[in-house]
Amino acid sequence: MSISRRQILTGSAATATAVGLSVAGVLPSLAGTPAMADASTGTNGRPLRPFPPLKDDPNGILALPEGFSYKIVTREGVTDMSFGQGKTPGWHDGTGVVAMKHAGLTIIQNHEMSPHMSQYGVPHIPGTVYDPGAPNAGGCTVVTTDPNGNLTAEWVGISGTVRNCAGGVTPWGTWLTCEEASNLAGTTWSGSGQTGRYEKNHGYVFEVFPTDSASQLPKPIKAFGRFDHEALAVEPKRRRVYLSEDASGPNGLFYRWTASHGRLEQGIANQLGDTEGTLEAMQIRLDDGSIVPDVAYITSAQLGRPFNVTWIEVPDRDATTKTVRTQFADGTVTRGKKFEGVWSNGDGCYIVNSFAFAANDLPPDAAKHDGMVWFYDYKDETITLVTYFPHNPFAEGEGASPKYTDMTFDSPDNVTVTPWGTLVLAEDGVRASHVLSSIPGGPTYAIARNQLAIGTSNGFPTYSEFTGPTFSPDGEILFVNIQSPGITLAITGPWQDYLR
Repeated sequence: MSISRRQILTGSAATATAVGLSVAGVLPSLAGTPAMADASTGTNGRPLRPFPPLKDDPNGILALPEGFSYKIVTREGVTDMSFGQGKTPGWHDGTGVVAMKHAGLTIIQNHEMSPHMSQYGVPHIPGTVYDPGAPNAGGCTVVTTDPNGNLTAEWVGISGTVRNCAGGVTPWGTWLTCEEASNLAGTTWSGSGQTGRYEKNHGYVFEVFPTDSASQLPKPIKAFGRFDHEALAVEPKRRRVYLSEDASGPNGLFYRWTASHGRLEQGIANQLGDTEGTLEAMQIRLDDGSIVPDVAYITSAQLGRPFNVTWIEVPDRDATTKTVRTQFADGTVTRGKKFEGVWSNGDGCYIVNSFAFAANDLPPDAAKHDGMVWFYDYKDETITLVTYFPHNPFAEGEGASPKYTDMTFDSPDNVTVTPWGTLVLAEDGVRASHVLSSIPGGPTYAIARNQLAIGTSNGFPTYSEFTGPTFSPDGEILFVNIQSPGITLAITGPWQDYLR
């Protein structure tokens, strides 16, 4: 993610976000999962069980409900990568489980950094480098664990990319990593007292394989456009990809790419030409056919109401003279502050807008909010608001009563569909930072809270966001990251008792 709510309100330098994507053949099929659920029952028709209250961690890392526990899988600058590749890079972000075998799990993870943003950037390993002019920057690591979530190996999957934010897992078991950047070749970067120039354009999607570093393909998928990518979902038929854009001035868009022929398969960058297929931007329509100019015009009063969606083709997807989102006049597309997480359930995809409350976040006559979750139906081509967080600056501000910390939420960022069809959201807000269980059309519960303070603001502790929630296919382990310092956590417990 580009600028977080915390940065706006506190002026901190914290950045980032994440997301994952469901995988055909990896996660159980969720076909038929409704966009809206009965708020009183779970997916199996049983009464919902609220998560127990969170209990503080004596180690000061992660507050969890009774009966749940965590272990650290990787930690920035502490755990060692395999093959002498150095320490685990920082700024953990979008993460997805791409394979499960008897020997364990394979996870691919983003690291959202620009050059020398951290001491522990992604090293340039032969076979993984996209831009030699982006050293010690973003990229992905491939992580393997045993069936219990214990680290067994980690190595570089791609390097020389910038601000790898989120992305998604493909139906064939690879990872599509998204650059939340649009830097041009020849522009300068600076970090940690060093400067340099990018040698290649940035703002692309790349495919990362669960193979060794030497067998990667660090080549951009230009057909998917060059913009501030956030996350994406591949439709099960493999002919369409849905992509979010986290950008402002003007606000970002939600996109659909459609193949002109054939189906996507491993090796997309070599499979597709630069202008292959059609890239389009979303238009949400009112009943009279007019276009909703910004998602913030839709409020909690419309929860559960489907809106028709149409699409308009992007004129210049590589943004050679104008950024993609500025190629459309206001009112001809539906914009949104902070289009973030995207995750497919087979019938459609869930989409997150993180917040919109400041003067430049939304039109002056639209409603301020602290988060929206949508469901886009692939077949019907409709979009429905399924979760809405109202804006409440007093409850969320510094000095607010700690008694209600685990009841007041803001700025959902990443989203994942659980093996039982419900949602898990990761917060990137102010004050407390949570992992949330969310029932589309129903309640939201805190299932974890970050206790690892990274600083203070006006005498109150500040906490990094959570990123990259993703379940093991059997539903036993929820992997999630604390972005700063970069830590991947494996959380276990009776998930099925509360998430179905």
